[in-house]
Amino acid sequence: MRDFSKGHEWLSINTATIRKQHGAEVPLDRIIDQCAERGIRAISPWRDQVAAVGIDKIARQLKAHGIGLSGYCRGGFFPAPDAAGLQAALDDNRRAIDEAKLLGAPCLVLVVGALPGALDGKALYKDIGRARGEVRDGIAASLEYAGQVGLPLAIEPLHPMQAADRACINTLEHALDLCDELDPSRSGMLGVALDIYHVWWDPKLQQQIARAGKERLLAYHVCDWLTPTRDLLSDRGMMGDGVVELKKVRGWVEGAGFAGFSEVEIFSVFDWWKRAGEETLDICIERHRTVV
Repeated sequence: MRDFSKGHEWLSINTATIRKQHGAEVPLDRIIDQCAERGIRAISPWRDQVAAVGIDKIARQLKAHGIGLSGYCRGGFFPAPDAAGLQAALDDNRRAIDEAKLLGAPCLVLVVGALPGALDGKALYKDIGRARGEVRDGIAASLEYAGQVGLPLAIEPLHPMQAADRACINTLEHALDLCDELDPSRSGMLGVALDIYHVWWDPKLQQQIARAGKERLLAYHVCDWLTPTRDLLSDRGMMGDGVVELKKVRGWVEGAGFAGFSEVEIFSVFDWWKRAGEETLDICIERHRTVV
């Protein structure tokens, strides 16, 4: 396992981690500057943050700072109540693939979606099997285009608590089953984004990480699971503040062949989003060196 104690060259910051500072939204160009000031050499930005500043400006800024991407957030949300909605989702995913390619991302992260309308409190249908079928078909169609442009897709399984509204793929095993069905040759164009927050509890985690192997492990996200958790979406913990055996899991991930960035992704409405971005980044660096 790599030794992170002497530096942070393998640290990436998912820009959700400091998108709010002192409780207010901070533009992506400022976030990139803050990362550059600390020698952080990779980020994973969100599409809405990129759009707010302008993708060409962000591309130039990243190049000027020598900062790369560990991923791009996000594609997915494939299910829809009708044919028009399904096509709109495919069109949006094609745009996301193009954006990721332009920015030099190694993969587009897919939060696949679930019951349409559930995020707004009114599911337009309740058949989760249907949703999973639409996810499968949407990934298959997007994979065809992604292959043409050479941009890998990374399915992110989400915790079962989000099965109704955000993602109906909820275990690493399920995500890998889809990968094996749609990409049996293990081409490197379809894999998984492994987010500790969503998978740490899984009794099959070590087995499925080994199954994934180097070809399927496209991104690795770290944070911690707090007890008690005050909000199931936006109360992630800083690494070392919760119950996850982070070094053990990274050992499994690297043992399977992953040699990329450990990407910090923290949604924290009660704590870290209330702080200065500089403070949060400094602690991310320290925890990356000591507990990740």
